[in-house]
Amino acid sequence: MSETTDERTENASGTAESAQATESAAEKTDVAEETEKAEKTDAAEKAEAPAIPAPAPAAGPSPVRLVLGVIKTARPKQWVKNVLVFAAPFFAFSKATNRTELVIDALIAFVAFSFTASSVYLINDAVDVEADRAHPTKRNRPIAAGIVPVPVAYASAVVFFLAGLAVSFAADWRLAIVLAVYEAVQLGYCFGLKHQPVVDLAIVGSGFLMRSVAGGVAGGIAMSQWFLLVTAFGSLFMVAGKRYAEIMLFERTGAKIRSSLKKYSASYLRFVWATSAAILIMSYCLWAFEIRQAEHNSVWAVVSMVPFVIAVLRYAVDVDGGNAGAPDEIALKDRVLQVLGATWVVTLFLSFYL
Repeated sequence: MSETTDERTENASGTAESAQATESAAEKTDVAEETEKAEKTDAAEKAEAPAIPAPAPAAGPSPVRLVLGVIKTARPKQWVKNVLVFAAPFFAFSKATNRTELVIDALIAFVAFSFTASSVYLINDAVDVEADRAHPTKRNRPIAAGIVPVPVAYASAVVFFLAGLAVSFAADWRLAIVLAVYEAVQLGYCFGLKHQPVVDLAIVGSGFLMRSVAGGVAGGIAMSQWFLLVTAFGSLFMVAGKRYAEIMLFERTGAKIRSSLKKYSASYLRFVWATSAAILIMSYCLWAFEIRQAEHNSVWAVVSMVPFVIAVLRYAVDVDGGNAGAPDEIALKDRVLQVLGATWVVTLFLSFYL
């Protein structure tokens, strides 16, 4: 039986669709095979490629940088303040029976106090590390910059303090007591007393007084009451003046100041340093008259009052102008003050040895 035209057309269409389906399936198979080959090739290339090492953790500071950082934090430049230990031996030198021993004891006191003071600087920077990192210049300090880790700073402070105590016993055991008291007071300052108005002034000023006492104790010297008063109020005069200058700088330029200064007014600090200067001058004048009587009525002790008083007033000019920085910086920059200081020392020398 023959097929009709419609049936033949339908059979032809079915055959074409079947061929197209077969061809499409073949193409999909080829694509799948090519994809599989590409994945295998990539896997092989990755397996053959050398492994890239993971980045190593950041290394800590080298031992040399660490040691230099500790030394910098110990602030050997500040050891110039410790020359105050030679004050009492200087006044007692003329009547000393064993002058060589007196000089050696004074040198021992200088070294011991330098080590002890450095231990305080290390602890102070370790305690203030977060505040220093937010400060535009203090963030460059070794501890704030991460060169010296905080635990290393504390450990180094202990080493410096123990070294100071060990050295002090070479002169006199009482010197070790003075150093221990100094360390205790300064630690109280570092851990909170620095934020207490008036107390912070007294503590900073006591540091200079203890330096003078350390020199006298090391040499077994009986210190004059006027000597102690001059040292105490001279220290307070310089500390209050420095704080006053910082407040004046803040009022003029808006520069950042320490938090404890926010509790002071410029007029109050001006009152403190003016009062201290008055008591300082009066105490020294009375001491000069005492020296004159003790040193065979030497006129040079009285003459020494002139350069001393002028030097105090000269320093007060820097204070009043708001330009007084650290006392050692002022002494190194002001030539007139240096001449006055040298003249004062010469007159005292003549009063004892002429």
